[in-house]
Amino acid sequence: MPPSQGSAHPLRLLGVYAALLAVIYALVFFTGDNSPTPKLGIDLQGGTRVTLTARTPDGSKPSQDSLRKAQDIIESRVNGLGVSGSEVLIDGDNLVITVPGDDSQQARSLATTAKLYIRPVLDAKQTVNGKIATGTAGTGTPQLPATLPTDPAAPPATEAPAPPAGDVPAPPAGDVPAPPAAEPPAAEVPGADVPAPQPRVFPAQAPTSPPAPPGNGNLTTQEQAQKEIADAKATRQSTDPTVQQAAMLAIDCAKPDPLAGNDDPTLPLVTCSIPGVENPEVYLLGPSRIDGQEIKDASAGLNSQQARHEVNLEFKSGGSDAWAALTGEMVNKRVAFVLDSRVVSAPVVQQGPQQGGRTTISGSFTAASSKELANTLKYGSLPLSFQTSEAETVSATLGLSSLRAGLLAGAIGLAVVLLYCLAYYRMLGFLAGFSLIAAGFAVYGIIVLLGRWIGFTLDLAGIAGLIIGIGLTADSFVVFFERIKDEMREGRSFRSAVPRGWARAQRTNLSGKTVSLIASVVLYILAAGQVKGFAFTLGITTVLDVIVLYLVTAPLMMLASRSPWWSKPSVNGLGAMQQIARERGAGGVPVKETSR
Repeated sequence: MPPSQGSAHPLRLLGVYAALLAVIYALVFFTGDNSPTPKLGIDLQGGTRVTLTARTPDGSKPSQDSLRKAQDIIESRVNGLGVSGSEVLIDGDNLVITVPGDDSQQARSLATTAKLYIRPVLDAKQTVNGKIATGTAGTGTPQLPATLPTDPAAPPATEAPAPPAGDVPAPPAGDVPAPPAAEPPAAEVPGADVPAPQPRVFPAQAPTSPPAPPGNGNLTTQEQAQKEIADAKATRQSTDPTVQQAAMLAIDCAKPDPLAGNDDPTLPLVTCSIPGVENPEVYLLGPSRIDGQEIKDASAGLNSQQARHEVNLEFKSGGSDAWAALTGEMVNKRVAFVLDSRVVSAPVVQQGPQQGGRTTISGSFTAASSKELANTLKYGSLPLSFQTSEAETVSATLGLSSLRAGLLAGAIGLAVVLLYCLAYYRMLGFLAGFSLIAAGFAVYGIIVLLGRWIGFTLDLAGIAGLIIGIGLTADSFVVFFERIKDEMREGRSFRSAVPRGWARAQRTNLSGKTVSLIASVVLYILAAGQVKGFAFTLGITTVLDVIVLYLVTAPLMMLASRSPWWSKPSVNGLGAMQQIARERGAGGVPVKETSR
């Protein structure tokens, strides 16, 4: 019987696998940080633990249901960012987030309240060192399209439209010089043409009146938080134009604020740009027109035409109608995307109304920051706001010594398997060893790339999954070799037994790999914590096992079957099978033909 169709060109198949390895390691060494080192998990490299204290709008004790919901949302954000090995635990009234590495900002960003509102901009003034420079002209909503400048990147300076109560008094002149005129930080929506700042999420601005210090009078921590929120709302969410202007002058954007995520969307809001922008502003915003709960989906992408990263939003039906109405009203005016009481972007709407329920936030995003913001918005807002009460470095629970011990155990196990193959299958054991090495190189490169692309971190549970997966690869060789022995017992030569044995063995191997892959997927879906890492790496090695089996093991065996040297019983260790076949033939036992 001729060789199976899939093994007719073994050198070509080996070349395909070599090309795959070349692509993997080209990506490893020539993309990202060019480092061939995988990201390690908390138990191997340590991490950062951030304790977050929940704050309710009325300063009361948070409910356990709210904490559990917040925990679930944050865990969804972790999974949305990748298999990073982060942990989210409830500790009394606190959430404790542990992330690998020493970047505590990653843990803080996961706890962003993510309450998004879209508000009209009534007035905006630039700041210097977190405070409004007295005498700075407003950069609020233009009242007439004719007042727009020819340069769309520079919104016009106009007075803020006043509420019905009357005209807004101009701020008093002072001695602080006005900063140079510059474009306001904003993101671009369809029809908007204003660049945006670097999107980062932090606690919002400072209250207009200093909070009572800890231990002041008989105030408890909860009462103090309640008072701070109430004081901030009384000034920065007032409907009195005089109070609004005073709040804009008094606000200090450089300080944290208890109002973060606790503002009332039905009232006006005095707030700041997110930290770190080139030209920060203080805003007077109208009541919210669209709630972030109306967001159906959020995704990060690269605009190849303009070479910039963007966050694409898709609204639900109600949000889509509200967005069309808002953009129809705000043509040549500014709207603000307000996340946790701070303005992420405030673009000028260049055309409207905008139908379809889709919009784009763009600006000076990086790939990581756009994905972070999209992931935060996608999984919804937290039922509670949080403030960081403690951040500490966590040493590795097992450390590099445990890593070395685990790798040593895996190496010993692999060596034992190879010795067994050499003893039982003679030189065919070297072919098995070569296949295992080829699989190991591919797995390592893929783990490095996954750490770079989706934040996958390798912990001891993941290493256990890799070792078990490589062990399953050795099982594939055993099945293949035993099928070859079955064929030779029936009187076939080594050359004809290999393709027939491969045709029979691949069915068994594919069935076993399918079961293993299904088990890995189910375990990954149902498990939590480090067990997910085990299931993830086991699934990866299972898929690679099939690839190695078809592109490396089978072609090597086909080449060996065509070699006179490999066909020698003293080399392939199959002389006993040939002896059994001769004895059966001498005894008149017919040799059965097996079909593929």
